[in-house]
Amino acid sequence: MKEKKIKVIELFAGVGGFRLGLEKINDENNKFEIIWSNQWEPSTKTQHASLVYEKRFGSENHSNIDISKVNVNDIPDHDLLVGGFPCQDYSVATTLKNSKGLKGKKGVLWWEIYRILNEKKNKPKYLFLENVDRLLKSPSSQRGRDFAIMLKSLSTLGYVVEWKVINAADYGMPQRRRRVFILAYHKTSELAKKLLKSDLEDWVLKDGVLAKSFPVSYEKNKIEFSLLDSVENISINFNKKGKTSPFEINGVYNGDSILSMKTKAVYGGAFTTLKDVLIEETDVPKEFYISEEDLPKWSYLKGAKKEIRETKDGFKYNYSEGAMIFPDNLNNSSRTIITGEGGKSPSRFKHVIKTNKGYRRLTPIELERLNMFPDNHTLLEKISDTKRAFFMGNALVVGVIHRIGEVLYDEVK
Repeated sequence: MKEKKIKVIELFAGVGGFRLGLEKINDENNKFEIIWSNQWEPSTKTQHASLVYEKRFGSENHSNIDISKVNVNDIPDHDLLVGGFPCQDYSVATTLKNSKGLKGKKGVLWWEIYRILNEKKNKPKYLFLENVDRLLKSPSSQRGRDFAIMLKSLSTLGYVVEWKVINAADYGMPQRRRRVFILAYHKTSELAKKLLKSDLEDWVLKDGVLAKSFPVSYEKNKIEFSLLDSVENISINFNKKGKTSPFEINGVYNGDSILSMKTKAVYGGAFTTLKDVLIEETDVPKEFYISEEDLPKWSYLKGAKKEIRETKDGFKYNYSEGAMIFPDNLNNSSRTIITGEGGKSPSRFKHVIKTNKGYRRLTPIELERLNMFPDNHTLLEKISDTKRAFFMGNALVVGVIHRIGEVLYDEVK
């Protein structure tokens, strides 16, 4: 008998990391069907990421307009909403007049997710979201406030939530990339009903989708509290005098109580190293090699510094920073790819490796492999290698999505 497909919409799609992770499962059992997607980059005239997305997946049911201008009625009903949304200031202005909804800061993309969920008569039963891990402790003036706003606003819409910060390399993947993954289940779903009956600690450590996807053990800092205030009051008052966030890297929220704790990865499998993703040296273009003339500049930027620097207006100050590994260790997982990874100019944060042909930067294919994308996924006419590196700095590790997607489907089928 043919298994039921989970209908998916993908927001902030980039070059399709979520889709690749879920469709890899499709290749096996046809479990997920992406029925609508949206990608819009406000800071650029040419929509490079959307062009790549359409080239790889087709333009049918793909939207390349500002999500804030999309009418919710034009978004098809779906079972699962996925997206890696930007981490921004989520503060709330007011409750919308004559509505149970909320009005957040203009341009903050979290509120576009909220708008879709709030206006959808048939709300999706499941949400699968990704963000940088600093979401759990932002902003610096009210540690954890932004995540508290997000949790409470999801609760007002009828969702229970679990989250976990996952470092892909802890589970054998090729890149040390820490991101928070958030799963939410509408209270009408069987998965939510299971969570609501569960002991919260058991859910975090063994029974939840994230624990089954990426096993953990308890480390320290078990914190329990409630979010009793309204979203508006949380925006103003949450943790005003607190020096640390109450949200640890792993947790669950059942609409009444929050349990958060620090956990550590439990993994006994093989590990992928930077060396494992390298292409043949004969295939590396000459421009990726660093000249003898430029090597001292790279070495200086990567090295330890303790020096006096001077601002443009003549103010002198002491500056210091520690050394980075130079060149990068080929026998370990890679450092996190950043959006500024591309280009020839010397940088403290770009990867540099040493091969038998000399020092060089990583190629676009190698960066794609570090995020577990197919080779040349971002290769497209008139898209530069620098832009391809930017895509990977913005992307997620596809293997993480794949594993969570497998477990999520098994739990809800």
